[in-house]
Amino acid sequence: MVEQNPKEQLKGRASQLDPEIKARLLAEMAAPYRGFRKFIYFGCAASGFIGAFVFLSQIIAGRDVSTALPNFTLQLGVIALMAFLWQWEFHREQGKQRK
Repeated sequence: MVEQNPKEQLKGRASQLDPEIKARLLAEMAAPYRGFRKFIYFGCAASGFIGAFVFLSQIIAGRDVSTALPNFTLQLGVIALMAFLWQWEFHREQGKQRK
């Protein structure tokens, strides 16, 4: 019986993969942790929205405006950063699909 070398064995296994699974694995190789990054972006943006709501409520109530205003602007910055990163990720994904 003829033994195949390991490279030939891997090629044989790769051809046996379901095309859908193979496409998903290739996409994950091209952009690792994309889903995880989107989850983090969404979680941080949600946290920013909650924080902005709390600090906006404090500003409207006139309670500790001198400390609430910088915190409110920081929360808006977090929201803007997460929106920018989400859009950047989206455009990178669209660019790779066109190729």
